[in-house]
This record gives sequence, C-alpha cells and structure tokens, in this order.
Amino acid sequence: MRHEIEVSISCNECVRRDTPDCQGCLVSFVIGGAPDSLELTSSEANLVELLAKEQMIPRLRFSPVSAEG
Repeated sequence: MRHEIEVSISCNECVRRDTPDCQGCLVSFVIGGAPDSLELTSSEANLVELLAKEQMIPRLRFSPVSAEG
C-alpha cells in the first residue's frame, strides 16, 4: 500500500512573510493575497518543483524563522 506524504508550508513561520519575496513566492502565486499556508501531497510537490525548475511558476521562497529567535 502506498502512502502519500503531505508537505505543509506555514507562512506564519516564514521570515519572508510580508516582504517583497513573499509576493514572488509559490504560495502567494497559488493562493493569492496574503496567504497563511499551503499543503501539497508529495506528488503535487514534485510537480511544483518541476514547473518551478522550468520557470513556469515561481519557486518556493519559504525560509523558516530561527528557533533561536
């Protein structure tokens, strides 16, 4: 039996939220506006990676906030 892995990206945990990088990010492209999060299956994440590599969609610019503060 095959299990799909889910990728979850929380914009609330990204240091680039509300910066110019945010507007050029995959999450903003997919959801629009000021997104909170995006969830993808592993198959969808692989497709997104392929499309971004071919410059057909923006790449993911997520950068997590450091746990050290």
